[in-house]
Amino acid sequence: MSTHTYAVEGMTCAHCAGAVTREVRKVDGVTDVVVDVTEGTLTVTVEGAAPDDEIAAAVDEAGYAVVAR
Repeated sequence: MSTHTYAVEGMTCAHCAGAVTREVRKVDGVTDVVVDVTEGTLTVTVEGAAPDDEIAAAVDEAGYAVVAR
């Protein structure tokens, strides 16, 4: 397992965190998701290598954008 942190733009509240969490949990291999709205970060634990493109796409589907990995 490995843990990766991403900077996410546009999150401002608990609803935002919930939307990102729901979408990222759908990515194969993801075992844990922690969103910190105050810091604007998303921390993801995955089995194996992080599927960065899939995680970024899931964040986009939630209505936000990964701005740094």
